[in-house]
Amino acid sequence: MVLVDDSQRDLFITKHVVKKFDKNIRVVDFSSPITALEYLKISLHKNNLNYLTRPNVLIVDYDMPQCNGFEFLDKLRALEFLNIKDLKIYMLTSALNLIGINRAKANFCFLDYISKPLSLEDLHSISMDYQIALKTAN
Repeated sequence: MVLVDDSQRDLFITKHVVKKFDKNIRVVDFSSPITALEYLKISLHKNNLNYLTRPNVLIVDYDMPQCNGFEFLDKLRALEFLNIKDLKIYMLTSALNLIGINRAKANFCFLDYISKPLSLEDLHSISMDYQIALKTAN
């Protein structure tokens, strides 16, 4: 799982909730979307055969100063050599923004829009989405 949020406090809370949900989930977190993109360029590269470093879930903050969640996704999708088809992407926000929610749901890469703070119920839903995706892929 990769977390991208400019707030160190929110990253700490989100990681704590993830570890409470399942201490075996590998979490890689970034407070800079640019650094996260650099990491994803390597870990999601089509030639990367190390599945331990390839994330399956990406949780991106909607409102970041360097780029917002949609700009982040646009930059990620522009890197055509990446394998993002199996990546489950969620947008996390502290503000309920109906325009943003509709835009996220219209974007085929995003599965859902989650309000901060991330909860155990949210993680359960993410886990269910991931399990369903695994079953349909097999």
